[in-house]
Amino acid sequence: MATKINLKIDGIEVVVEEGVSILEAAQKLNIHIPTLCYHKDLCVAGNCRICVVEQTGARALVASCATPAASGMDIHTNTLKVRTARKHVIELLLSEHNADCTKCFKNGNCELQNLSSEFKILDRLFIDLVPNKHYTIDQMSPSIIKDDSKCIRCQRCVRTCEELQHLGALSVAYKGEHMKISTFYENSMYDVVCSNCGQCVIRCPTGALTEKNYLEEVWDAIYDTTKHVVVQTAPAVRIALGEELGFESGTIVTGKMVSALKRMGFDSVLDTDFTADLTIMEEGTELLTRLKRALVDKDPTVKLPMATSCSPGWIKFIEHAFPEYLDNLSTCKSPQQMFGALVKTYYAQKKKINPADIISVSIMPCTAKKFEADRPEMRSSGYKDVDYVLTTRELAIMIKQAGIDFKTLPDSNYDSMMGESTGAAVIFGASGGVMEAALRTAYEIITGREVPFEGLKVNAVRGIEGLKEASILIENVKPEWSFLEGVELKTAVAHGLQNAYELFANIKAGKANYHFIEVMACPGGCLGGGGQPIPTNAEVRAKRAQAIYREDEGKALRKSHENPEVVLIYKDFLGAPLGHKSHELLHTHYKARARY
Repeated sequence: MATKINLKIDGIEVVVEEGVSILEAAQKLNIHIPTLCYHKDLCVAGNCRICVVEQTGARALVASCATPAASGMDIHTNTLKVRTARKHVIELLLSEHNADCTKCFKNGNCELQNLSSEFKILDRLFIDLVPNKHYTIDQMSPSIIKDDSKCIRCQRCVRTCEELQHLGALSVAYKGEHMKISTFYENSMYDVVCSNCGQCVIRCPTGALTEKNYLEEVWDAIYDTTKHVVVQTAPAVRIALGEELGFESGTIVTGKMVSALKRMGFDSVLDTDFTADLTIMEEGTELLTRLKRALVDKDPTVKLPMATSCSPGWIKFIEHAFPEYLDNLSTCKSPQQMFGALVKTYYAQKKKINPADIISVSIMPCTAKKFEADRPEMRSSGYKDVDYVLTTRELAIMIKQAGIDFKTLPDSNYDSMMGESTGAAVIFGASGGVMEAALRTAYEIITGREVPFEGLKVNAVRGIEGLKEASILIENVKPEWSFLEGVELKTAVAHGLQNAYELFANIKAGKANYHFIEVMACPGGCLGGGGQPIPTNAEVRAKRAQAIYREDEGKALRKSHENPEVVLIYKDFLGAPLGHKSHELLHTHYKARARY
């Protein structure tokens, strides 16, 4: 049992567990202490000093985020000394900060801007150093813009990249006044081991790291009467978009989102969940094919475990960190890219539209999707499969620009053809969702029965644990799947690239043995993606996950192979999973990349 300690904060007694920081103790009393370098997902740094408080008997102010609460402490959070120190820290940060806020993408959602407003920093006490400094703006990446003139060197991004993602694409360079957040040899973000996941973006307190936005390009396409603009929306967008538009975290706004997109002028509003269902058909068939080759044909060239390929941040990570396992990846494109390829082929044929006149837009919870859409491999339709990728945040901006009162919108349904989906597709947005969706379909195909879990919930692959394992015993199979009788199908799920690294390091060392693996680059999966509303933390991710599973449970169809539009597209166009047409349009390959 944890030891309890007593202390006073602003004259109020509070009891907390030993090891809790002064900041956390104050939060228990609903006393607000401002922070900048602190983030709930990251280790404590204590380097910005915004959170200083006064401790009776101490010679100097202490950083509340980095100082453990101790029994008998008498803490004061709002003395003249404390307020003056905080104000001077903000003023010092502003002296080196490009404060042209009206031209900043983070304007209105910047923590430094909020603190400057809160403390009413109206005059410059310190010399403005910005004109005398040489700053660089890195815009080469299709996903992320890095603007050094906005950086306050809080190092949240560095800790994110190292602790959560095990990449180290960003690090601290130089010392003193020359200190900066840099990359390997100061190369562009495009040329280093960056996975484009955007986790640094959602933790950056200023506009130093932002997604590269394509707002004007999409508006131009909508206004161009010669173009037919199709938009697809990812499963994790519908449970997070509301946060940007006045709703509580975890509110499902699917119908309102569809209504908003139609009012904005998109010619067709469709659902990425349709191709999530399609992905299960292709990926599940691919897994079963590999298992047959391994167990029946004894083919030594078969690569197991097979790993999912839906997360573009994960794909770029494995290209850098474990290129020897690239053949273990499913060859399936992500649902976004499958959708784009089908829009410019199947959809174009059905609608009798020249694919050259179609603009394909996707709304994603992910900044890495921008990089994925730009990959040269993603042009199997003869055109760029997806022309523009917008984040959840960018969509919220467009809705506001269009003057739409989101809260009063009626609910609408997706357009027909490539707009139908199942609950299995919805849960793609949560860590473990792809695995659960695959098991629902694969088990039923093999045995003719639903997965033997209550309400189709494969609980072992759900939850917040970074690494999860699940196994399912396959019994009483159909005759054609007799080679799987008695096989214990072993699976693993990882989210966050630190956990992915640990998982594959164990596989490489021979410490783990699986048949199928799901990896998502972002903590919590897509619901915690780098393009989601800010802030994103453990509490917010939990609420979004609950919403995703509610959406699944509310669906009439909950298994991918039951989607009637998926059945129809195989009948009318694709033929069969892993067939010639689907291989041509829906599958791809990846390449090894240098570690530096």
